[in-house]
Amino acid sequence: MPAVTHTSADFDVIVLGAGASGLFCAFTAAQRGRRVLVLERANKIGKKILMSGGGRCNFTNQMVEPNNFLSRNPHFCKSALQRYNQWEFISLVEQHGIAYEERKHSQLFCQDSAKQIVAMLEDECIQAGVEIRTQCELERLEALNETGNAARYRLHLQQSGRPQKLTCTTVVVATGALSVPTLGGSGIGYQLAEQFGLKLIPRQAGLVPFMFSDTMKPLCERLSGLALDIEVSCNGQSFSEAMLFTHRGISGPAILQISNYWAPGDEISIDLLPGIDALEWLLQAKREQPRSRLKTLLGKRLAKGLVSELQQLWWPQQDDTALAEFSDRLLSDIGQRLNAWCLKPSGTEGYRTAEVTLGGVDTDDVSSKTMEAKHQAGLYFIGEVLDVTGHLGGFNFQWAWSSGYTAGQFV
Repeated sequence: MPAVTHTSADFDVIVLGAGASGLFCAFTAAQRGRRVLVLERANKIGKKILMSGGGRCNFTNQMVEPNNFLSRNPHFCKSALQRYNQWEFISLVEQHGIAYEERKHSQLFCQDSAKQIVAMLEDECIQAGVEIRTQCELERLEALNETGNAARYRLHLQQSGRPQKLTCTTVVVATGALSVPTLGGSGIGYQLAEQFGLKLIPRQAGLVPFMFSDTMKPLCERLSGLALDIEVSCNGQSFSEAMLFTHRGISGPAILQISNYWAPGDEISIDLLPGIDALEWLLQAKREQPRSRLKTLLGKRLAKGLVSELQQLWWPQQDDTALAEFSDRLLSDIGQRLNAWCLKPSGTEGYRTAEVTLGGVDTDDVSSKTMEAKHQAGLYFIGEVLDVTGHLGGFNFQWAWSSGYTAGQFV
């Protein structure tokens, strides 16, 4: 029986995933005259965008640099970030009349709602003639071994429970990753990569809170809801931001940031008094305020609830002891701990609350100039599915815009 030749495809480009990178790629490609279809497994588009930044969407950062991203290949992100930078996205936001504000660390948020970013992306898709279908579950992607403008791929899917088959010349995998499965996160992008011979870098939850199983757990439960500014360090990396005690452990921007550099079994070091030499401060207070209580002194800089917990840990026998009666050795020990409180998390909260997934499709198998798989023509990978992870602060969205735009120029 002769092989069937497909002379034309249903679409030029089919994008898998209607998240940040997928939608951006879709309208960028359609603006070049490509016939583009976006398939989304959820019941609506942009779910993760809607939940981001507390509903305000931290859509980019004014200070985007390659060193804001983690990857086995730290150079991979450079080309896309140069091809489409943060200023170009800010210009698009302004064209759509979206009011935004700058917060600390040059982070940009919508003043009103993340819905505006989704509406902007949807509007760009509509203007460019992109078709979007929701509640579509991909079952199988089949390569047809065709070349040129002929159909190279056939997609077998279920749309609202009904089986469908579609053909296209180019497939863009913008399926996201494993983080926050309730918002549509899945591992299908990794399965497609493996199907076509691309390597995977081991994955783990990133930008995620820590948990404890030792005596820290009840301490964190008692302090749940308390936030303070700290500097946290692990494996040669440090971040100065807020930390939040939770019922399970610790969270907050500083903790989420350092989680990207932590591995099971590692300790983290927390400076509760960043910018202050705690030992020098305590010894000076002993000389100048000899009758003061240590908890009273610390209560001027730290929350009283936290001071009470630290006292039980570090100087339980000296509750009502005046500073003058503290030995310099004990004050030295307490001072060192205040500047370097070493804790060993039992783990993280995992993908359920992780903002991103570390690792993913090996960038060695993908062109940094086009986002196309090096050894599989017409197959592109963009966004979080790749082994590129940004710091907290709008960098992951900028990677979505930049990688989506880049692929959109070549699909």
